[in-house]
Amino acid sequence: MSVDHSQAPVLDALARYHTTEHLSFSPPGHKQARGADPRVRDVLGDAVFYGDVLASGGLDDRRTRSGVLECAEQLMADAVHASHTFFSTCGSSLSVKAAMLSVARPHEKLLIGRDAHKSVVAGLILAGIQPVWVDPRWDTERHLAHPPSADDFESAFAAHPDAKGALVTSPTPYGSCADLHAIAGICHRRRRPLIVDEAWGAHLPFHPELPAWAMDAGADICVTSIHKMGSGLEQGSVFHLQGDLIDPTMLKTRADLLGTTSPSVLIYAGLDGWRRQMAQHGRDLLERALHLATQVRKAVENIDGFHVNDRADFCGPGLADDFDPLPVVIDVAGLNTTGYRVADWLRAHRSVDVHLSDHRRINTQLTHADDHETVGVLLEALKAVSAAAPDLTPSATIDIPSPATLRLRQTCLPRDAFFGTVEDVPAREAVGRVAAEMLTPYPPGIPAVLPGELLNDSVLQYLRSGIKAGMNVPDAVDPKLNTVRVLVEGKG
Repeated sequence: MSVDHSQAPVLDALARYHTTEHLSFSPPGHKQARGADPRVRDVLGDAVFYGDVLASGGLDDRRTRSGVLECAEQLMADAVHASHTFFSTCGSSLSVKAAMLSVARPHEKLLIGRDAHKSVVAGLILAGIQPVWVDPRWDTERHLAHPPSADDFESAFAAHPDAKGALVTSPTPYGSCADLHAIAGICHRRRRPLIVDEAWGAHLPFHPELPAWAMDAGADICVTSIHKMGSGLEQGSVFHLQGDLIDPTMLKTRADLLGTTSPSVLIYAGLDGWRRQMAQHGRDLLERALHLATQVRKAVENIDGFHVNDRADFCGPGLADDFDPLPVVIDVAGLNTTGYRVADWLRAHRSVDVHLSDHRRINTQLTHADDHETVGVLLEALKAVSAAAPDLTPSATIDIPSPATLRLRQTCLPRDAFFGTVEDVPAREAVGRVAAEMLTPYPPGIPAVLPGELLNDSVLQYLRSGIKAGMNVPDAVDPKLNTVRVLVEGKG
């Protein structure tokens, strides 16, 4: 049966709500902007408040008998070749936790790529799952991690046959991708599910020249942030399900356990409208975006001090299996400065914001929303920062550890360390102690230290020197890392 993707059930229901001139004596208390401070309305506009209604008892009736959300989720599932789709207004941070809780119970094992986002670690803490870390493939030349290989997951399952499933992050925030077909096959030969944290891959289903999308590659659950590479609002996420290894009812109850009882209709509407846009026009929009990215990459490569990381840099033996060209990742090492300094200069002097920055790179992410005008501004800004390079010499050197010393040993469950008896000690005294907090350079949000890991001097020096050079570690109890939270010795 054909599906009509010209529909947008959430948006259509919202239009009907306004047409019938509903008068609400329920939340939200601003009552369709009437109660909002005029100063707030001047900044946000009234449209934000007009779209802010109750999901049940507003957009739909109190028993949701019109099935507005259900219909929108079914359309989304059809658009991306999934069996079931669930909307989340709490970001992919919620979605990935719901997926994890559907695969493994407390104290059960889950294979997880160690380049996972901090939301995955939060899921481990909440659920008490025992992680079996699968090391990413480390590019020693560029000091960059790529997703683990299929062979890495095969070896991890061989060593831990009781693991309940696997979780891999692909694409990474840098655009490098895993061989999802092969990893899914390894899982399914054991009747184990594969979760893909594809937060950066909302666009992948809609153009054949992009890397394989998780549902088409055989994953069981895929988590996608529509607000990252799509047109949704911040916190707009969906998670998709297929196959018979995970009960959709169980997945829904896990999400309900974590989710809000006051979901944002604005975010639902953004998800619904993005699906319609992509189903109807996605290939053409992404065709233009890919063509634009090719032009931008060539242009940036010709600016002094810059090198654009391309497929030849990221893919190959021991590296990534595939590559998304829309995150235009620029190596700034040729300017003799850090990505932090370049990002700060672009914002301060050209009002240009980049996605992420690290010790030697910036990511100037492109989407279907960009055009020749926006990339023209970007290119002029990059030329300007290149010319200003002598003023960007970093005041501090970041001590990058080797992969062997960067990888810390997990001594206890992240949950046990996080909720254990803790103390804050000077950083120099934390060496040899068990961390009781996450320490995460952000963005992209991949923890360098997890609760339960045994701290060493190399990693602490990397983070402390990075902070002096401009790194942001926002989840640390002490963001300057003069002190570190650790387990009290002899107590769990």
